[in-house]
Amino acid sequence: MELFIAQLMTGLASASALFLVACGLTIIFGVTRIVNFAHGSFYMLGAYIAWTLIEGMGGGVLAFWGGVLLAALAVGLIGVAMEMTILRRIYRAPELFQLLATFGVVLIVQDVALYLWGAEDLLGPRAPGMMGAVPFGDQRLPEYDIFLIAFAPLVLGALWLLFHRTRFGILVRAATQDRQMVAALGVNQKWLLTGVFFLGTALAGLGGAVQLPKGNASLTMDLGIIAEVFVVTVVGGMGSILGAYLAALLIALIRVFAVANADMSVLGIQFWQVELVLIFAVMAVVLVVRPWGLLGRRETLQAHHGAVEPPLLPAPSSLKWFGLAVLALLVALPSMTGNYALTIATEILIFALFAASLHFLMGIGGVISFGHAAYFGLGAYGAALMVKHFAWPMEAALLMAPVGGALGALLFGWFCVRLSGVYLAMLTLAFAQIAWAVAFQWLDVTGGDNGMLGIWPSSWASSAAAFYGFAAIVVVLALLALRRIAFSPFGYALRAGRDSPLRADAIGIDVRRVRWFGFTLAGLFAGIAGGLFAFLKGSVSPDLMAIPLSVDALVMVLLGGVQTLAGPIVGAVSFTAIKTELVSLTNYWRILLGLVIVGLVVAFPQGIAGFVRHRFMGREDAA
Repeated sequence: MELFIAQLMTGLASASALFLVACGLTIIFGVTRIVNFAHGSFYMLGAYIAWTLIEGMGGGVLAFWGGVLLAALAVGLIGVAMEMTILRRIYRAPELFQLLATFGVVLIVQDVALYLWGAEDLLGPRAPGMMGAVPFGDQRLPEYDIFLIAFAPLVLGALWLLFHRTRFGILVRAATQDRQMVAALGVNQKWLLTGVFFLGTALAGLGGAVQLPKGNASLTMDLGIIAEVFVVTVVGGMGSILGAYLAALLIALIRVFAVANADMSVLGIQFWQVELVLIFAVMAVVLVVRPWGLLGRRETLQAHHGAVEPPLLPAPSSLKWFGLAVLALLVALPSMTGNYALTIATEILIFALFAASLHFLMGIGGVISFGHAAYFGLGAYGAALMVKHFAWPMEAALLMAPVGGALGALLFGWFCVRLSGVYLAMLTLAFAQIAWAVAFQWLDVTGGDNGMLGIWPSSWASSAAAFYGFAAIVVVLALLALRRIAFSPFGYALRAGRDSPLRADAIGIDVRRVRWFGFTLAGLFAGIAGGLFAFLKGSVSPDLMAIPLSVDALVMVLLGGVQTLAGPIVGAVSFTAIKTELVSLTNYWRILLGLVIVGLVVAFPQGIAGFVRHRFMGREDAA
């Protein structure tokens, strides 16, 4: 019993820092409706800045607590700078572009941290006066853990007083309910949003600073915590601080349960290995049973913040001629370049198909997915498993790639299409994390963290030119199929459900079933891309299902433009080419890529292809 209580106390202490970060995110989302992907970066900055201040002031009680508070304030000011210089310019843009801008900030902050503090982890200082432990039976409870457990409720109480006893808090609560109403009352929305960003990011910085004595400051802290923060925020209910606290406690209990039952196993996987699966499984169950979270509000139809989306039209003649020119270039490419360039071109083609499959789901179906890499990875593993366990040749194994992607999407999509908005997006993220965790931990079947090696093409396709030609044919046929589906009766039904679910339902379209089928189709095409990628690289690993790849796909789609069928292709080419070029030029390629992304979002909120079509082809479309 003493051991269980000690484990419980450790879990609750970790939950405190998680709560601080998550409540900041839920406050920002509740008012601005922005899914701030950079929130984990503010948590990381809080830890680094606190380390610098504490070391700079020579340690001691005043230096430690002064450094923690100053770090939180500094991070809050950095959040204000981001809100005033970037987000304030795109509040009226579609919500996904705001997400893309925050992802650009993630890349910028990563390289700024790398430049200022280096690549090595920084050992966190111990909290003065709390370095000991309290005896509890045959166990010892760290004093700092006890402090953290008490600290979170104190912050919760302070936030309650702020939001219920101050004018600022009342305005924030009102804005959470109805921002337009608050604006109509004459409240300066700009400063209100700036204040909200300061509070939310300062809480993230405080979470990173108080977590410092329990670990290190490292460059992986941002992406390491962001998934869990999303889980806590969504499970608790967007905009609910008390819900975030309860969800953080729930996550802590799940961890304690997994550790306490570490000897139990399912399919040869021990419970402690599936801790992450359990966390995301609970999130999935909560969202299916109560889609708005434990203490959140039921979602109501929100006015679209961006411009009215124009109807999707067939390509104008000039674009068709341009497409033929691109095809001619693809055919001629092997005679013009070497193996390295052909390998890069093959990768770009594969990612173009991957991005097009996500665009089919988002742009045509109106379903936002934060976990589309799951189907890319399932396709890759579907082909790789046939090669490694059944010695199938490439031609046969590739047939299992779309099957793997489609089956995963069929299963996950059944749950996802029952939700909408950000809750739907978060559920796709949860399923992707579950798929990633299974691939990561199922060592006997998937190879675990090492993945599977030796997934090479057949001898006739072993050269770079031959595999490039094969991949180009498959990708072009798949893209044409996606385009044909978009203008088929099913595609029109999918778009009707996207634009007006009520009217679509009134004319007899089963919107949920159409979306489910569209979800499966998108997974099928993503699986094809994943299978080709496995044979291109000769290996598969859990990284093919990880969050960064899902984010890359989102960036490609949004960069190219959601409102055009050519957008994801343009985005994939631009993003992959820019990333490949920058990586070869400097170690600080992320900051350059982040600046490019932020610049493009601010300058071209329609995406690159959308801007070109609007600027240069508008007259032809009108004709």
